[in-house]
Amino acid sequence: MEVLHVIGARPNFMKAAPVLRALAQKPQVSQKLVHTGQHYDAAMSGVFFQQLQMPQPDCNLEVGSGTHAQQTAAIMSAFEPVLLNHRPDLVLVYGDVNSTVAAALVSSKLGIKIGHVEAGLRSRDRSMPEEINRLLTDQISDLLFTPSADADQNLLHEGIDRSRIHLVGNVMIDTLIRLLPQTASKPQNFPSPYALVTLHRPSNVDDLPWLQQMLAILSDLGKDLAIVFPVHPRTRRRLEELGSLHSNPNIHFHDPLPYLEFLALQRHAALVITDSGGIQEETTFLGVPCLTVRENTERPITVDLGTNQLVGRNLQRLREAAKEVLRHTAPDRAGATSREAQTKTKTLPLWDGQAADRIAEIIVRASGR
Repeated sequence: MEVLHVIGARPNFMKAAPVLRALAQKPQVSQKLVHTGQHYDAAMSGVFFQQLQMPQPDCNLEVGSGTHAQQTAAIMSAFEPVLLNHRPDLVLVYGDVNSTVAAALVSSKLGIKIGHVEAGLRSRDRSMPEEINRLLTDQISDLLFTPSADADQNLLHEGIDRSRIHLVGNVMIDTLIRLLPQTASKPQNFPSPYALVTLHRPSNVDDLPWLQQMLAILSDLGKDLAIVFPVHPRTRRRLEELGSLHSNPNIHFHDPLPYLEFLALQRHAALVITDSGGIQEETTFLGVPCLTVRENTERPITVDLGTNQLVGRNLQRLREAAKEVLRHTAPDRAGATSREAQTKTKTLPLWDGQAADRIAEIIVRASGR
């Protein structure tokens, strides 16, 4: 049986790495890895292969950036010849990026079975491109691997047959658990205590007046603790337009960080402010307070059972929530310990580091080999 994995953006790598490892233990399975090149900067892509101990891609489509339509079309055009050449038994796609839906559409048109890892998540906000990617990918996938029970319910409500749905847990947490011991020490060359900030969603960073106000809020918080802000390439372009990259002494801007360095920053942060989906999950597992600058989330389990708060785009609400978190957080907080993280899994079903093993077993069983 041949399985072809498709990855394209940074979050895909953390999800694919444990599945590649689990399937490598199955002698009846051969694997190929296709990188679409959706993220092509070495700081956002290449170093992840090293740290996650992933094999180098068998094929890199090198599509680069573009509008959603341009990027999706480019991936589809470049991916079709790869599929026609290999004709795998199963294509595995991950998450909700353009590479996910593009590869799924091509596979479906060619009659090749699709497995979707991290299926069923819903924000119910169709203005988010990722939501459209999730909806379409799930409708045409044959095996839907869900991270949580709410994802199962979403799929059932959309008419997906229960036989296609498999609750396996959170594969990104598999990667976190495996590599967490390497992040026990506080990151070097960073101030402490600190709040960690990441922003990349176009609905936030492309709104320059809002972004300018956000920087003012962060600068104000920077009077109480350091603000560490690794800057996504898209966000960097907007900050340069505002002339803000080098003008605020209370905010420590950095280039994007490799996985291990960023995980260590999360683990030892007093507070995380983000608009990322995956970071909501990682901070929940780590027990680190997280303020999500979005009106909704496709990961409600992080709010219901975790440490995540949705503060929307209301910056006054963000300021008040951050001040409240800091009032209840020791100034020298060193981040969640392994014991705290293990305790958290008691209330987070199947966030146990074994999700990829469950996926591998289901794939082999479904193949009949």
